Amino acid sequence: MDKVNNISWHSLSADETLKQLDATSKGLSDQEVLARRKKHGYNEIPEEGKVSLLYLFLKQFKGLLVLILALAALISYFTGHTIDTYVILVVVLINALIGFSQEIRAGKSIEALRQMLVHKARVIRNGKEMIVSVRELVPGDILIVEEGDNISADARIISAKNLRTIESSLTGESVPQGKITSILLEDTLLSDRKNMLFKGTFVVAGFAHAVVCETGLNTAIGGIADTLRGIKTEKTNFQRKTDALARQMGIIAISSALLLFIVAWLAHSYSKEELLLIALAALVSAIPEGLPAVLSVVLAIGSYRMAKRNAIVREFTSVETLGAVTAILTDKTGTLTQNTLTVKKLFVPDEDTIDVSGEGWFPVGNFYRQNRTIDGEQNEQLKKLFNISGICNNSNIRHDVKTGKYELAGDPTEGALLVLAHKGGSFLSEKSSALKLDDLPFNSKQKFRATLFQNSGSKEILVVGAPEKILELSINYLGKVGEHQMNDTIKKKIQRQIDEWSGNAMRVIGLAYRRASETTKQLTEEDITELVFVGLVGMIDPPRPDVKEAVEKCKKAGIRVIMATGDHINTALAIAEATSMIESTNSGRTMALTEQQLLQLDEKEFDEAISTINVFARLSPNMKLQIATRLQAMGHLIAMTGDGVNDAPALKKADVGVAMGIMGTDVARNSAKVVLADDNFSTIVNAVEEGRIVFTNTRQTSFFLVTTNFSEILILIIVIALGFPIPLTATQILWLNLVTDGVGDVALATEHGHGDELDEKPISQKENILNKSVIPFLIIMGVVMTTLSIAVFFWFLPVGIEKARTSVFVVMAFSQLFNLFNMRSLKKSVFEIGLFSNRYINLALFVSCVVQVVIIEVPLFADIFRFVPLNPIEFIVLIGLSSSILWIGESYKWLLFLFKFRKK
Repeated sequence: MDKVNNISWHSLSADETLKQLDATSKGLSDQEVLARRKKHGYNEIPEEGKVSLLYLFLKQFKGLLVLILALAALISYFTGHTIDTYVILVVVLINALIGFSQEIRAGKSIEALRQMLVHKARVIRNGKEMIVSVRELVPGDILIVEEGDNISADARIISAKNLRTIESSLTGESVPQGKITSILLEDTLLSDRKNMLFKGTFVVAGFAHAVVCETGLNTAIGGIADTLRGIKTEKTNFQRKTDALARQMGIIAISSALLLFIVAWLAHSYSKEELLLIALAALVSAIPEGLPAVLSVVLAIGSYRMAKRNAIVREFTSVETLGAVTAILTDKTGTLTQNTLTVKKLFVPDEDTIDVSGEGWFPVGNFYRQNRTIDGEQNEQLKKLFNISGICNNSNIRHDVKTGKYELAGDPTEGALLVLAHKGGSFLSEKSSALKLDDLPFNSKQKFRATLFQNSGSKEILVVGAPEKILELSINYLGKVGEHQMNDTIKKKIQRQIDEWSGNAMRVIGLAYRRASETTKQLTEEDITELVFVGLVGMIDPPRPDVKEAVEKCKKAGIRVIMATGDHINTALAIAEATSMIESTNSGRTMALTEQQLLQLDEKEFDEAISTINVFARLSPNMKLQIATRLQAMGHLIAMTGDGVNDAPALKKADVGVAMGIMGTDVARNSAKVVLADDNFSTIVNAVEEGRIVFTNTRQTSFFLVTTNFSEILILIIVIALGFPIPLTATQILWLNLVTDGVGDVALATEHGHGDELDEKPISQKENILNKSVIPFLIIMGVVMTTLSIAVFFWFLPVGIEKARTSVFVVMAFSQLFNLFNMRSLKKSVFEIGLFSNRYINLALFVSCVVQVVIIEVPLFADIFRFVPLNPIEFIVLIGLSSSILWIGESYKWLLFLFKFRKK
């Protein structure tokens, strides 16, 4: 990648910078972009050097499990059991290969998820504004940035309005940096280069046009990429839980081996060699070899399924956390609603309400007064309203010729106003853009935006914003025949219209203007006063069709849904009622509160309000953060949505921050743990459902492993205590664990939900993977497997120890395989959820059955494992006995159901 001439861009004027880059304010052509990309490469910083495959493979030989198996191999070798030694080493190798392949797959899954989060940038190319991938930026591109955007490359500012950025990633300074366009001295420090934008920083206020100077590694942040790569991520809470579980199982394994060794030694009937073999068998039987690997598989599968349902998980820990969420704080616009704002009604003083036809971003529609079509261009009030709508605007509507669709680039509210202006027909975008002199961007404090406009020799300030604010700032209004002084009658009429439309779930926008002096060149907030009120625009953003069902699911699942929006309280209530978030607004109870009302409450009243009320309107980001913090203090586990730069603190504070992937800002996405690819509330509910499935699968796979290992060690202890030879050798146990724990548990990890995940209360965030609820099932399954194995051991023992061990092996193997069906659900019958509904379980069962028969009947393998052949009748009988674990498990579930039914 070539650096652009090593120029100090901050010491050049904007025009000089454009000249050096051979660029213009209208942007590069497509041919120029391709040529520059070929020369400078893509705008990306190479990822941290990937770990070598050799390192990944050797890494698999670390840990307590490998140490125990290595000890087992040494014992086998020094006791003359060479074949056992080789088998143990082969098992260690196979386990390493399994872990190795899973780490590679996990890496690929994470990379696939990362690729789904493709960041975009707004640029001007071929004289038109467009959206491109950040990595496609080249030196000379004209970049457009505004509040909430990440800066995608180093760029020299050409023009800016109230622009401030956070550059802590470069300078360590968290205070916003005000930006300018003037020239700076060449020796100006990086932290003081106020006429530059830097990759990796973000905009907190204002907007700007800038020309890209450096990309990729040539950017300022690219120069410190090596330092950034050295930062290590800490283990997640879920990883700590599973590591602790693995350590506990290791301790249990060693304790069991010691206990069994002591029992055998006290029996006085075993030689030293046999004692070592007994200890070896105990070590191998008590270790759930596949536990760490299968838990990673469960999380990877859960993340993949969430991604398929449009919830992209940025941190694996949130996969588990989502299943335990007790409250969802959601924004309204774009999350509960469709975010395709359409102007449906217009109001101007001295006129009846005007209806507007058309949908979405398609810029064609008609105007109706009392069901009669009217010509907007023949009405001076409407003409003024259309002009303000189109000129006081920074959005852009693009027509995709291939798809025939119209797409919005910019703010949805401004987009709806722009479409209205085009429907009105009196707005010429290119001409009006050329006459724009200055812009005052919208922010949440001032609640309006304004444009200084040259109009036929005179200057005007055009203003769009919250209707109450516009009304407050207006001293006159535009009537049918010119301007008139604002009076109480007109004010009340306007306010009634605002309340009526807001109550019907409309977003209401006020429009006004004022004449400016000829000396005015730049706008300030102080200029926005003594306005002439022009009219109101009523936009509708209907609820998404599937939100109501999603809210009902949340109620059933014991999850509170709380709307936290900056919109008007009546609009919020209308959407909340339409989506069943609240009961009828006519119930007489307080259904919603504004921030102003919340601020009047003391601490106790505040806590009571947020505990009982589910709709909060006119909220600032700080109040959203306060509500989330107090709910967490009450014991709630919070998922919170956000899309703006001001939402970042709340997203980080939430247990699961959920950012909007389409309309959300880069800062919001980077602060969240989950990103919604479709900005849909229903996707959050789907993600919660998948989170509960992940927790269930984690519990059931862990339980399956523990059950089989518990049975193996129990058999050894009982038989050894009775003074008989060990019923299974170490190599036989290793093979059992490899087949069942290496195939069956992975198959279990793929289990889909059974439709009842949202019928239960949220999972407690403190609930362990294995808890008291599974102990009865563990004891029953363990006793059944142990009883069957001991019975067949003594049945075949008179024929010979190898025949007895072969029969125990068959019973253990097939009992474990039948137990797979039990473990698919600890509540529902396998026949209810479908015996063949999980093809991976059936495939695992088939493969395992074939393998069991092969290693017993094929002489080569039979000699290695010291098996003797069984005739078909013996096989059928032993498999039939093994199947009893399924019927006993089904009976237990049936009794559990009856107990719960009677309890109700």
